[in-house]
Amino acid sequence: MPTTLPLPRRLAQLIDTLNAALGKACAWLTVFLVLGTAIVVVLRYGFGIGATALQEAVLYGHALVFMGAAAWTLQRNSHVRVDIFYQAFSRRRQALVNSLGSVLLLLPLCLFLGWSSWEYVGNAWATLEGSSETGGLPLVYLQKSIILLLVVSLVLQGIAELIKCAYLLAGHGPDTEVEHG
Repeated sequence: MPTTLPLPRRLAQLIDTLNAALGKACAWLTVFLVLGTAIVVVLRYGFGIGATALQEAVLYGHALVFMGAAAWTLQRNSHVRVDIFYQAFSRRRQALVNSLGSVLLLLPLCLFLGWSSWEYVGNAWATLEGSSETGGLPLVYLQKSIILLLVVSLVLQGIAELIKCAYLLAGHGPDTEVEHG
C-alpha cells in the first residue's frame, strides 16, 4: 500500500519538479547560445553583415540560462559554496546550515531583489519596451521580466529546501533527507 506524503513534502516535490523542468529547459538554451554566437561572428567578420536581432536573442538566452536555471542549481546543490567545514558536517548539521542560509540570506535577498526591480520591470511592461537598436528585438520588457522569474523560482526553491531541511531536522528517516536533483 503506497504511503501518501504529507502536504508540505508534496509541495516541496512539486516545487522541485517545476524548477527542474525550468532549469532543464533553460540549460538547453546553451546550444542556441553557441550556434547563435557562431552565426553572429561569421556574419559580422566573414561577410560584414550585422545581425542585431540574433545578437540580442543570444543575450536574452544568456539571461535565461543563468537566471532561469538558478533555482535548479540550488536544488541540485551545485551552487558556489565555500565549504571548508560543511562537507565534514552531519546531514542534520548541513540541514541546519542550509536552513539558516535560506532564512537569513537567500529569502531576504530575493525579496529585496523582487521589491527593488518591480518598478523597473513594471515600467518596461507599461511601455512594452523594445530595443533601441535598429533591427533589434521589440521584447526588452520580456528580458527584464527574467529578473522576476529568478526571484519567484528561487523563493519557491528556498521554501522547498526549508521543508526538506525541517523534515530532516525533525528526525525523519533517510527518505526525507535533503534531496538534490
